[in-house]
Amino acid sequence: MNSLTSEKLNCNNSHQISIVVPMYNEIDNVKPLLDAVQSALSDYEYPWELIVVDDGSTDGTARALVNYAKLIGDHVLIISLSRNFQQTAAMQAGIDAARGDIIVTMDGDLQNDPKDIKSLVKKLIDEDLDLVAGWRENRQDKFFLRRLPSLIANRVIRKVSGLAFHDLGCSLKVFRSSVLRKVRLYGEMHRFIPAWLATVTSPSRMAEMPVQHHHRQLGESKYGLSRTFRVIIDLLAVYFFLKFGSRPGHFFGGIGLAIGSIGISILGYLMLLKFNGEQVGGRPLLWLGFFSVLASLQFLTTGILAELMMRIYFDGGHAKPYHMSVSHQRAPDGQWHAI
Repeated sequence: MNSLTSEKLNCNNSHQISIVVPMYNEIDNVKPLLDAVQSALSDYEYPWELIVVDDGSTDGTARALVNYAKLIGDHVLIISLSRNFQQTAAMQAGIDAARGDIIVTMDGDLQNDPKDIKSLVKKLIDEDLDLVAGWRENRQDKFFLRRLPSLIANRVIRKVSGLAFHDLGCSLKVFRSSVLRKVRLYGEMHRFIPAWLATVTSPSRMAEMPVQHHHRQLGESKYGLSRTFRVIIDLLAVYFFLKFGSRPGHFFGGIGLAIGSIGISILGYLMLLKFNGEQVGGRPLLWLGFFSVLASLQFLTTGILAELMMRIYFDGGHAKPYHMSVSHQRAPDGQWHAI
């Protein structure tokens, strides 16, 4: 979205919404989800579209989506990924296909309520924000398996990222598309989208608001305690990119200089002993100093290579982390749901 479109959005509130929903083995939730979104937005005064991404489901979710989407209308687009690429890649596929100047993301298990979309969008527009995230203030999940790990993770993420969000894990979020498209989602980045957005926009342009949260009625949860380890690794990546994303040479170079200083100090100390007539050839300290200097050179070289790679990354294009086919083609451009 260019600056003229952004100015128009802020001035007269005219906008188009793209709702992106990744689904994996959620065949029981296909009809309830599409009906819920349709019911929540059927009378919405501005155009909107629904993009559902089947993430390589094996239970017939893709076929059920295609069949039911044909009954609803041309404002529904179904994308089928060739295999299970995980939620982040599925979400990115939907974002790439979205045409709206406002993008809404939500889960396909109906624990998020589509009725909250209008209020989230209104807050984004009225307060001229880039992101409004849902806050599951009254979360309806099991405490030890879902809520407790989430509380701990959110506290750590707030500490690392500096973002004052209560619930970074809620999938129901509303974005200004011109800002969201500046970030490419890989790996498990969907859990930390606000933190990644902080690399391209100010945290002051992000907010959250309470949203409804329901018990899962159909299907089985795809999450468990095993994801805690992935969250820890992803958190380290978030910290690195927030602090050193545009200057990785400072990170590796700083470590290299620190280790090199230790190694040179050790070797200098041993040199003084050698000049005083002491034997230093068999001392373990000599090997420590030697390998410290060697490690320092490796870190410094890694920093230089990282800087070169970062410049290539910023100057070149970005590969997509998925392969897809369009299972249910929407009508030509201009066909949105509108009253």
